[in-house]
Amino acid sequence: MSMHLHRFFLARNLFNSVAPSTRYFARHSYINKVSLYLRRARLIDSIRLSLRSNSPGSLTPLLNDPALDSFVVTNALKSAPSPDSALSLIETLKSVPHFSHTQNTLYTLAKILAKSQQTAKLKALIDAINSGKFTNVARIGFMDRMLWFVAAGDPDAVIRVWDEWRALQKHPCAESYNIVMGVYAQMGKSTEAVKIFNRMIVEGAIPNSRTYTVLIEHLVNSGKLESAMEIFKTLPLMRIKRTLAQYSILVGAFTSAEQFHLVKALLEEMRIDGILPGRAMQWALQRMQEAGFVEETDEFVKDMLPDKRIKNVGFHMDDDEEEEDEEEDADHKSCDVAVDGVQLKPWLDPAALASSLHNWGPEEVSALESAKFVWTTRLVCKMIRNFKSAETAWQFFCWVAYQPTFTHDVYTVSRTIAKLARHGRVDLVDKLISKIKREGIRLPFITVRLIIDFYGISGKGDAALKVFSDAKTLCGPISKSGLLLLYSSLLQTLAKCKMDSDALNILDEMILCGILPDVQTFSGLMHHFALQGDIRMVQRLFGMVRQSGQEPDAYMYKILIRVYCKCERAVLALRVFEDMRNSSLMPDSATKQLLVKSLWKEGRLREAAAVEERSEQINAVLPHTLPEHAYTVSSADLMRVYNIYSSSFTISEAKIANFSTARSDTSSVMPKVDVFAFGVVLLELLSGRKAMEMKENGEIVMLWKEIIGISEDEENREERLGRWMDPNLESFYPIDLL
Repeated sequence: MSMHLHRFFLARNLFNSVAPSTRYFARHSYINKVSLYLRRARLIDSIRLSLRSNSPGSLTPLLNDPALDSFVVTNALKSAPSPDSALSLIETLKSVPHFSHTQNTLYTLAKILAKSQQTAKLKALIDAINSGKFTNVARIGFMDRMLWFVAAGDPDAVIRVWDEWRALQKHPCAESYNIVMGVYAQMGKSTEAVKIFNRMIVEGAIPNSRTYTVLIEHLVNSGKLESAMEIFKTLPLMRIKRTLAQYSILVGAFTSAEQFHLVKALLEEMRIDGILPGRAMQWALQRMQEAGFVEETDEFVKDMLPDKRIKNVGFHMDDDEEEEDEEEDADHKSCDVAVDGVQLKPWLDPAALASSLHNWGPEEVSALESAKFVWTTRLVCKMIRNFKSAETAWQFFCWVAYQPTFTHDVYTVSRTIAKLARHGRVDLVDKLISKIKREGIRLPFITVRLIIDFYGISGKGDAALKVFSDAKTLCGPISKSGLLLLYSSLLQTLAKCKMDSDALNILDEMILCGILPDVQTFSGLMHHFALQGDIRMVQRLFGMVRQSGQEPDAYMYKILIRVYCKCERAVLALRVFEDMRNSSLMPDSATKQLLVKSLWKEGRLREAAAVEERSEQINAVLPHTLPEHAYTVSSADLMRVYNIYSSSFTISEAKIANFSTARSDTSSVMPKVDVFAFGVVLLELLSGRKAMEMKENGEIVMLWKEIIGISEDEENREERLGRWMDPNLESFYPIDLL
């Protein structure tokens, strides 16, 4: 390990806690944050150019600049032209006495080692960090290690880390399942990838947008374009946001297959979703234009072409007098191409620039104007996304509107209005909406939904109702499926804002308009009223589901059982349990335990024992948890997606495990219940304990399960049985008869 690390670090660099750059900025405290950002950006550009030059000695003077800090080094490493050049920068930093590495620089180095597949050095670095060799650097988490080993092309290490994680935490985050599923897909182990998706659902990890990106990419790479498209079309009704990555995968695949009509449809849906195309789509769009689809792609192609207004950064190796021109060049002023050096576009980090504008004071604005940035739609969208404050985002939005050659469009307006809604700035949202109406701008449908959803987060239910009433004006005609999603978002927002009467009125209006709420919407409302203990409303909503001809799923039954138990109506919960069984469904283990506990508390010993027995007879291993899908995804949706995915690889073992259903022949269960209940009473008499007890940690202990464990322990059976028996019997019983 030390052999590998020695090549990158010297001890005096690693543990030096006093950096001259700190003293420099303390002496120059008058420099505002935007000016500081620009100075750092120019230094990063100079390092980038030096790494691309043929003069290794040009790097050392730059690294002795007082402005050098971990931010500069981190971003210089990220933008290095190759892993070798990045590692040469790390090597040169050894000669800089005032620089010490931080978590950011070390993690960036780890990513570089991973991408260059230098696995031995990567593992040595991980071991060094986790052993505490670097002060003020936290241990590396499981997720980072998994991501690095994926980049390093070491699938065995990825699986090993995941197993280690699961040993400590039974159910890790959803992204870890995504990573492992993607690894198996890349290895061509489709069966294993399908099993991980199954496992993800069974163990209660809710799939997210990244999950479906992995599925779609796997299917596309396996030549299953129709299956990939089928899953993609299902996502909106599952309330899953479709991403640029998913669009890029599908557009590229259908372009290669010369199915340009499908590419055209995808591009139109991108506009509806308010998504700007990425650089990866440029080839596909050019192919589309060659095939005659010029009008449909022209807007997207223009956006991806290099902006000629953005000048290059020139680097002259020999003439130090060119420094001022280089700084002007980075600020996008006109300049000539350097003869002896190289060129590249100026370094720009929208997140860091947005952070420097947090205060939005006169000095910051002046520095920003002096920088003469070329503002494009994409850059402005990234800036707005990275502002932490809605007020700063609004000030920037208004300021940039007056900058030369820039005009706001539907993308920048959508991004801004969503940001303002998330922070509850109804007044500013109303201003933008008024302007949109005057100028005839049509917002993407997804933006209108986001405004309503975000008003739920910020507690602005009345404002959400107003936006909903203007929806058709804001985004044009809305399909029936779109109205379903919009109504569902509004109902969720009203529920969050505790506007129950308004929510019920909207529900009635929805049904009168011929828009039937789906299971997710009903589940969300049932969950909301269940939390308030409103049994009648929960019952009414459950009845509406059945009247509408829809089949309640396991999660809906779960809500009903839990609300009855909460209100000490365990008998009613038991009836729901029976209805659930008759529908070939079973609750998860936690809900079953709650039902048993509630029956026991209400003195229903026989019924509690019956639930235990039936659960054991039907499914020895109940699902750990049922996927919760209030307002979002239903078990039926997950089943449908799983079946599409698994059937695409024709594997017999890829049958969905019980995350929503558990079927069996229950005709033989009832005759055994009375015998079982009698046995439980007998165990109570022999042990002097209750048939069911609860430990301090909430775990329920069953006598009948304990006695089974004792009987299976052949070596210590007699000793354990003696301890288990009621001590009041004082051993006056023949042990061989027990």
